[in-house]
Amino acid sequence: MSTTEESEHGERVTRRERRLEVPMLLLAGAFLVAYAWPVLESDLGQTWESRLEVLSWTVWAAFAIDFLIRLWLAENRPLYAARRWYDVVLVLLPMFRTLRLLRMLALIRMLNRSMAGALAGRVSLYVAATSALTIFVGAITVLDAEQDVPGANITEFGDALWWSVVTVTTVGYGDYYPVTTEGRLVAVGLMLIGIALVGVLTAAVASWFIRNANLSESTTSAKTQPEPGPELEESRVEGAAPQGGGPAKAG
Repeated sequence: MSTTEESEHGERVTRRERRLEVPMLLLAGAFLVAYAWPVLESDLGQTWESRLEVLSWTVWAAFAIDFLIRLWLAENRPLYAARRWYDVVLVLLPMFRTLRLLRMLALIRMLNRSMAGALAGRVSLYVAATSALTIFVGAITVLDAEQDVPGANITEFGDALWWSVVTVTTVGYGDYYPVTTEGRLVAVGLMLIGIALVGVLTAAVASWFIRNANLSESTTSAKTQPEPGPELEESRVEGAAPQGGGPAKAG
């Protein structure tokens, strides 16, 4: 039986996406390293900075080629491009540093697509992975935007990580805050993602409680059902209609 994606985009593109989940996941991780390393270690050296820049553009090229191939394989290309809008953004706008945060959407999507098990377990794993990834990438991105700006108060990774945690949870103590436009855009994105994650987590917990309540009710109902005793079995036998019309009368 074909899935919804296969019916919308075709079997070839669906098979390719499943086959390349792990390689693209590793490439997304390589891009994260190439982006985060120079931010965390400012005195890295020109040689390593150049190598990481080449790695970043190589990963971007791999994402672009993979998306173009999938778009070519898709049966309904406009619909496929609309459904994969984040891939379009990642391919067309790689030079904007704030939009590098969007590049991690591909990693989140691959994690979610490769999860297995029950719905509650999948949602819980998805929320945990998304939260950790969002907090880390948000901290790296805001530190990249703020650390060399005069008057900025987010200049260390620890401060950036703390700010990212309180922002994504929509607590917002206000002890650290971005002063650049790019940093504030990252803050808006973290707030929106945080609200969405809280909603997903609340729905997952509610679904878990409802499922366990229904299971407990079903178990209790099964235990209270009376088991058929000897009297009940005997009455069933006596009440059974004789087959064949009964014994024939003697002439």
